[in-house]
Amino acid sequence: MARTGTPRDGDEAREAVVEAALRRLDLDAKARLLAGQDMWSLPALPEIGLGSLVMSDGPIGVRGVRWTADDPSVALPSPTALAAAWDPELARRAGLLLAQEARRKGVHVLLAPTVNLHRSPLGGRHFEAYSEDPYLTGVIGTGYVRGVQEGGVGTTVKHFVANDAETDRFTVNNLVPARALRELYLAPFEAIVADARPWGVMTAYNSVNGTTMTEHHHLVGDVLRGEWGFDGVNVSDWTAARDTVAAIEGGLDLAMPGPRAVYGDALARAVREGRVAEAVVDAAVRRVLRLAARVGILAGAEPAVTEPPAPVDGEALAREIARRSFVLVRNERAALPLRPGGTVALIGAAARDARVLGGGSATVFPAHTVSPLDGLTAALPEGTLRYAVGADPATELGAAEQGFRLRAVCRDRDGRVIGTRSAPSGHVQWMGSDLPDGVTHDTLHTVELTGTLTPRESGPHTFGVKGIGAFTLTVGGTTYYDGEQRPRKDDPFITFFGAPQPRAEVELTAGQPVEVSLTHVVRLPDDLPMKVVSFTLAHAGPRHDPDDLIAEAAEAARAADTAVVVVATTERVESEGYDRTDLRLPGRQDDLVRAVAAANPHTVVVVNSGSPVELPWCEEVAAVLLTWFPGQEGGAALADVLTGAHEPGGRLPTTWGALADAPVTRVVPTEGELPYAEGVFIGYSAWERAGRVPSYPFGHGLGYTDWAYESLTVDGRTARVRIRNTGTRPGRETVQLYVSPGEGDVERPARRLAGFASVEAGPGESAEVTVDLPRRAFEVWDEAADAWTFVKGSYDITAGRSIADHGLTAAINV
Repeated sequence: MARTGTPRDGDEAREAVVEAALRRLDLDAKARLLAGQDMWSLPALPEIGLGSLVMSDGPIGVRGVRWTADDPSVALPSPTALAAAWDPELARRAGLLLAQEARRKGVHVLLAPTVNLHRSPLGGRHFEAYSEDPYLTGVIGTGYVRGVQEGGVGTTVKHFVANDAETDRFTVNNLVPARALRELYLAPFEAIVADARPWGVMTAYNSVNGTTMTEHHHLVGDVLRGEWGFDGVNVSDWTAARDTVAAIEGGLDLAMPGPRAVYGDALARAVREGRVAEAVVDAAVRRVLRLAARVGILAGAEPAVTEPPAPVDGEALAREIARRSFVLVRNERAALPLRPGGTVALIGAAARDARVLGGGSATVFPAHTVSPLDGLTAALPEGTLRYAVGADPATELGAAEQGFRLRAVCRDRDGRVIGTRSAPSGHVQWMGSDLPDGVTHDTLHTVELTGTLTPRESGPHTFGVKGIGAFTLTVGGTTYYDGEQRPRKDDPFITFFGAPQPRAEVELTAGQPVEVSLTHVVRLPDDLPMKVVSFTLAHAGPRHDPDDLIAEAAEAARAADTAVVVVATTERVESEGYDRTDLRLPGRQDDLVRAVAAANPHTVVVVNSGSPVELPWCEEVAAVLLTWFPGQEGGAALADVLTGAHEPGGRLPTTWGALADAPVTRVVPTEGELPYAEGVFIGYSAWERAGRVPSYPFGHGLGYTDWAYESLTVDGRTARVRIRNTGTRPGRETVQLYVSPGEGDVERPARRLAGFASVEAGPGESAEVTVDLPRRAFEVWDEAADAWTFVKGSYDITAGRSIADHGLTAAINV
């Protein structure tokens, strides 16, 4: 394992270099270092041998400083998928791969992982976080951070804290009781700081109990740095820093992005005017220099990792994580694995055009994706697979991709071409200085996306535009739109996450190329905190009668031994920037599943979503397999699992149930405030407290073999569980330990996850796991004392396969 030294490891030599470098900087240089020089990087300071520190979004890949499909990245499964594997070592290996990707792209710090909680199932960005449970979140996040930093790349654990929904996230004041804040929302951050020593934390846009997080001295200074001993950098979420003095005194080190930030010249001026002590600035600069030293860009300081770890095969690891994450929640009549030699009807638009990741800043662009159709075509004997579209979940236009060949042409005000760049999709997003060679913001006047579309279907094709400003859309030599699109909402990110506007419908013939052009007049106000050129050429193929498509799918299912239906959410359902209004699958997908199930009793439904959706037909089908957003190799992993080459390894990291039954749902503030009125009862603890039964409980997941739980013994806080594989295949089991408190003065969850471990065993073999139960499982936050209190008394320790499985129980006194 690579060495990961920190000052707490006694690396006094690195700290000495940091202090020497700090003494050589004047006030202006120090203030400049604390503000981004552009969208993704800090300025270099050659006078002290400091290189430019580069940051990049994650968490499923490393995008780098260019937001384009022309600069591909490995795309791993969604964080919900990684958590569903219940394996911190797998998370660590994912981190090692991402560090490798970061080094390849010249990135020093990954803006990940996201460890906010699934407080309400309506959270639109939950695919980017791990779980509803703080313990599981902390354990998986610890593995991830360890892996990235063992690769010599920094992490920023985010979003600190209580950024658990997207509605009004820039301004919302989340009112979180102290006990809930400590026991739930701060808990994953605390665990990761203690066990992985992250080199960075990102503070959120929102306020907590009246104070915006970029100025929250109590949570950042007193708790994060004081109680927990965090010695890394605190960076703002992008544009979250609002006030120079309040931010620096609140503990914010880096205000991103730049160059227009509340630090830099404004911070130096505040010091000279006596509004900020220079020692406060020095403390922030010291932490930034420490980070630079750790990642190896401060001259004279040995980096924390001197030799990178062994190379990781990105495609192989993406495929392994995917199949280990798939959760088989239902498998009647042994519908899975598929019977050898049988015929299969594969159904669903998402089976052909895979949804491998969620929307928003987590987006990366893989060099290739393996769809379910690709994976099963390669895995099944020729002639045994038939495909039907069935029902398309997309209700809006998508970025121009399939059949398009495009490039971006930049022109100045005189119409002269000043630069070009390839455009593998119809999405242009140039942030900060990321512009084509030879182009500057001062000279850029228009960007034209131009090229051809070769349709794969004949009929009326719809073209549209996503973005703000003036656009001209031309198809086949005819101009269909020449006008200006204005923002519909006061949200600076609407240009990234808003819906495209349909602007043309054109009759096209399959296989016959047509010229397409979208020209955008670039107007960037001088007062923007960051300069972004962002717009999208959008497209949708011919729309077919959904009833006809469903009938065709049912007929294909009737003629096959097994029907596999792939249903999915869309970017308009799960994305950064907005929350969900319901948990229904978009379009006519529920109708599709019911029609196929009526035609074929051996119907398997593959659910391609990053977080829970309602499955109203689940009792009507033979099997249900949850595949999350499975990353670039998702189709290959799906073939592995459906054919039985590998068993599905996942267990639910979040409760799945109907929205009407969910105990905690509110994500919309009232007059700017969102009360966390449920206190410490979210997720499975809220379901149990309300006496409601979900569709599938937290921790649930089936494999291709059976297990018997034979014994549980507890010695002090160490539990030992023996289980036996009673099936006919080798398998892997995740043993879960829950703590149930006895009667007491403080109301607590009826059960709380306190530990888990995975084992592998062949048919008839037994295995034993040992799990140490953490002290925190027996503690509560005492609001009156403002401290943790160990609650003595009797507890039941339960070992089982989910929160609802009470197979083995041992009583203890602590």
